[in-house]
Amino acid sequence: MANRLAHETSPYLLQHAENPVDWWPWSGAAFEEARRRDVPVLLSVGYSSCHWCHVMAHESFEDEATAAVMNENFVSVKVDREERPDVDAVYMEAVQAATGQGGWPMTVFLTPDAEPFYFGTYFPPDARHGMPSFRQVLEGVRQAWATRRDDVTDVARKIVRDLAGRELTHGGGRAPGEEELAQALLGLTREYDPQRGGFGGAPKFPPSMVIEFLLRHHARTGSEGALQMARDTCERMARGGIYDQLGGGFARYSVDRDWVVPHFEKMLYDNALLCRVYAHLWRATGSGLARRVALETADFMVRELRTDEGGFASALDADSEEEAPREARPGKGGGGRREGGTGRHVEGAYYVWTPDQLREVLGEDDAELAARYYGVTEEGTFEHGSSVLRLPEGEGVSDAERVASIRRRLFDSRARRPAPGRDDKVVAAWNGLAIAALAETGAYFDRPDLVEAAVGAADLLVRVHLDEHARLSRTSRDGRAGANAGVLEDYADVAEGFLALASVTGEGVWLDFAGLLLDHVLTRFTDDSGALYDTAADAEELIRRPQDPTDNATPSGWTAAAGALLGYAAHTGSEAHRTAAERASGVVAALGPRVPRFVGWGLAVAEALLDGPREVAVVGPSPQDAAAKALHRTALLATAPGAVVAYGTPDSDEFPLLAERPLAGGEPTAYVCRNFTCDAPTGDPERLRAALSG
Repeated sequence: MANRLAHETSPYLLQHAENPVDWWPWSGAAFEEARRRDVPVLLSVGYSSCHWCHVMAHESFEDEATAAVMNENFVSVKVDREERPDVDAVYMEAVQAATGQGGWPMTVFLTPDAEPFYFGTYFPPDARHGMPSFRQVLEGVRQAWATRRDDVTDVARKIVRDLAGRELTHGGGRAPGEEELAQALLGLTREYDPQRGGFGGAPKFPPSMVIEFLLRHHARTGSEGALQMARDTCERMARGGIYDQLGGGFARYSVDRDWVVPHFEKMLYDNALLCRVYAHLWRATGSGLARRVALETADFMVRELRTDEGGFASALDADSEEEAPREARPGKGGGGRREGGTGRHVEGAYYVWTPDQLREVLGEDDAELAARYYGVTEEGTFEHGSSVLRLPEGEGVSDAERVASIRRRLFDSRARRPAPGRDDKVVAAWNGLAIAALAETGAYFDRPDLVEAAVGAADLLVRVHLDEHARLSRTSRDGRAGANAGVLEDYADVAEGFLALASVTGEGVWLDFAGLLLDHVLTRFTDDSGALYDTAADAEELIRRPQDPTDNATPSGWTAAAGALLGYAAHTGSEAHRTAAERASGVVAALGPRVPRFVGWGLAVAEALLDGPREVAVVGPSPQDAAAKALHRTALLATAPGAVVAYGTPDSDEFPLLAERPLAGGEPTAYVCRNFTCDAPTGDPERLRAALSG
């Protein structure tokens, strides 16, 4: 019999709807039930593509005996961290403060007043490696609640007081200048891995926001060291197992320092950020590899993550059903998707190859070339003799057509394997990142289909996620908005996507929508000092109002808002938005020199502040005029940090930057300005390129 989660829209929550656990969604009613029964709340937080979340679910939440203990002694609440990042952030902060580490699944025991008193992440079904079993944890908490209630509540209140004392005070300070950015670059240089690219040791995550800072710093200062770190890291990732060599797109992270073996889940946000980074790397260097990876990643997002409603799904699982041995597959000689899975879900099963599997698909000779080209060995680079495809020898194979044929046949064969599950909820923030990436990639490489995909996602956000007061819903599914309110990163990243779309399409409506969202940032997410909060002032009250200016897998809402505010100010001349961006960037001056890896997006915004950013107005007799389009493309390809572009006719009222910008001599004309003070207009693309590169 289904539990209460059967009525939710989150695919992650729906995965638990048939558990014998009497799950509740996060709600006031759940805590009221805990008060009525005088029992603690067991809070379990995870997400759909989380491998260990699935493991704990199979081991414990699907077990009748374990579920009986949970149901008798607790009110159990299940939360999708992607739907409720505020709940996740508040309790993850408590877990990390208490244990020194965090992760998912996150398991927290709360009083009926939502105050945490015992923490953990994954608990196994049996005690092992010094970890108690989950049943032991349940029994220990039950006994403590029954026999040491005063101690438990004292601990909970102390934790809440300690969390309250962590309030940030960095808002409103001076925005970072040359000295802070130089110190940040020096700090990154010290942490850089010159042999393998990237920063730090294993596990190694794609440093998207840091690379964006490095590219902008190079564009502004000419620093070859910054460009080298960005270029080499991008090349190592693109040649490694973290990148899908057959289908494009990136896995979440590499478990090793060499980018060989990934954690196989594929997230929309990683691919959106990396698509944009590789497009920007191509813009700066002309790298053929960067061009290929940007386009393949864009195509992956459209092919595998686009929903029927035009938005983009959140993720593909790391696990998929293991393929049955060849002799056990029904219909092994036919085409179409195979039905011959073993029923056992295995991490990476969809993506890895053995030499025998290569021979089965390609024949002996081509399999030998494929193994050498993609680094497939008899011993394997992953588990059970399988290998993750890489490009260890580079792309210098003489017979390019043969390699292309091999890749196509392997891709087609893989498509008949049991596919990873897809979390098809649409998250506003991550779709904002995808809109920016697809719009720019489509514009750079003359792919109008990618721009159309960006417009389709933007239309969905306006139709479904935006209400009549321009307030955002965090998620939707099947064209229906979820119940959870948007958080700061939603407003900031969607505004960023709309601003990019406005520059690419020349449609000022996207600038207008960005302004509506940023008005909420100013009025509902910002305090008097200029500091920002992750939730709105009128949002559900938690034990602490979350506030984090540091990047995680995505830009922090704080610095993403600073960047969008700055871009909007450059488009409109709004002093209120410019001032808010500068005040919000004060936190980067404090954190950038000390922890540059964790404020990469804030450092990128600081580069734009120092550069202006530049405002480019391109006017032509019509948007289809060839000379005007050439100027527009030149402006979009400029590497000037954070530059904004307005495109239209002189009489257009869609962009403030186009006001009083006539055609010079009756010909298409570009104006380059800083703080609305402009250079001499030009109709020459080469002069425009020079004006935007110095």
